[in-house]
Amino acid sequence: MNYKTDKDFVKKVADVTVLFWVMKISATTLGETAGDMLSMTFNWGYGISSVFLLTFFLVTFLIQLFAKKYNPIVYWLVIISTSTAGTTISDYMDRSLGLGYLTGSLILFSMLMVMLSIWYFSEKSLSVTHVHSRKAELFYWLTILISNTLGTALGDFLADDSGLGFMGGALIIGSLLLVLGVLFFFTKISKVLLFWIAFVLTRPFGATFGDLLTKSVDKGGLNLGTIGSSLVLGSVLVVLIGNEWFKEQNRFSA
Repeated sequence: MNYKTDKDFVKKVADVTVLFWVMKISATTLGETAGDMLSMTFNWGYGISSVFLLTFFLVTFLIQLFAKKYNPIVYWLVIISTSTAGTTISDYMDRSLGLGYLTGSLILFSMLMVMLSIWYFSEKSLSVTHVHSRKAELFYWLTILISNTLGTALGDFLADDSGLGFMGGALIIGSLLLVLGVLFFFTKISKVLLFWIAFVLTRPFGATFGDLLTKSVDKGGLNLGTIGSSLVLGSVLVVLIGNEWFKEQNRFSA
């Protein structure tokens, strides 16, 4: 599906609004709690969980790729699938393979830079408002999968290896996100650059916040557990995605 002009373009991805970021953080936090629920609470292990969640990602991704227009339910299911798969893939790299959080983060950061470079040289733009071809959409989703995997490793590094703890890690990244918001509205720094920095950082924020919800009190968490936290976050997303779906239906029927 290629588009010759913006006029011919049919929107396939979500608009970037304040609600988008709320949903993104909710989805990435759910990715952390649900990924940990499968790998640790249900004792599937990181390898089996990664295979299962990558399959889930491929199914939702293909549905999204061949959809004819933006469908909030499908779109956010892909976001959730990249986040949950990213959690177990990162844990498999860092823990099962013994790479450690810092090494894992550096490898994934390098992969992200390579993907963004290939995308830019192929499409001449990294703007998410100009995903005008199936190839660009492929780059878009692969970049998101890598960035969400990187975010997990970075969040674990900040929470564990850096000594900041879950609360400290969440506060640091939350502060950085606020700074990016100020730069977006009050400076002329590239909006595309700021978007991708924020997109990457919302994942470790979700990772540290998810760990804060699920881990025991003696480990600096709130001891809500992976199942309870996932149910709460899933319920929030159902409401938000439902609202987006109804808005899209009303927009087309107006």
